[in-house]
Amino acid sequence: MRTVTYFFIFLNLSLAVFEEPAVYPLPFLVTSLVEVLCLLVFFGRLTHFAKVTFRNVFWKDTKNICIMVAILLSLTDLAIYGVLRIYNVNSIRWSRIVRPIFLINFAESRQIRRAFRSIRNTLPEITYVFLLFMFSLLMFSLMALKLFGERDLQTAEGMPYFKNYLEIVFDLYVLVTTANSPDVMMPAFDFSSWYALFFIAFVIVNTYIFMSLFLAVVYNNYKKHLKVM
Repeated sequence: MRTVTYFFIFLNLSLAVFEEPAVYPLPFLVTSLVEVLCLLVFFGRLTHFAKVTFRNVFWKDTKNICIMVAILLSLTDLAIYGVLRIYNVNSIRWSRIVRPIFLINFAESRQIRRAFRSIRNTLPEITYVFLLFMFSLLMFSLMALKLFGERDLQTAEGMPYFKNYLEIVFDLYVLVTTANSPDVMMPAFDFSSWYALFFIAFVIVNTYIFMSLFLAVVYNNYKKHLKVM
């Protein structure tokens, strides 16, 4: 039963690859029938739980309630989407976000719930490090606006360089991952090579210091909560 449950959970989650917009699109009738089959299996598994447990225990278990709500939401969304499709009205399958609920809340997924609870308990303890990182990012963005915003610089595409504060925040956020390095600093570097010091300082502070600190805090707190559970 565990293998069957995991198979249909995997099948249900995999539908996102084949539903519009899809990587490998399949007809709506095919994906909808597969989803209905998965929901029937989940409902049958839930019915089996209800048969082998006391009624008051079954209804007090939030996992069972979550599964029932997820099944109802998925069926409702599927019916609405199907009706709108008949009338050629574009809509979105909003129930896709509830599909991971099946993976987390079935009784067979005890280890997954344990890891999920560890992540949930870790989040409040890394908030301060995250806020400090965001403060650093915002301050560096403000300095970049003051340094480069009044130089009338342009990117290689001819767009204004570091004129909009929110765009600067996004560009520097990407720079933390070094995905846009060194392209993001080239207009400033071409204007004056001394401006490279700003980006070097940014990478040292935010990529090498804050990201290492952030990773250490996440790892230590997650390991601590995992041992407790």
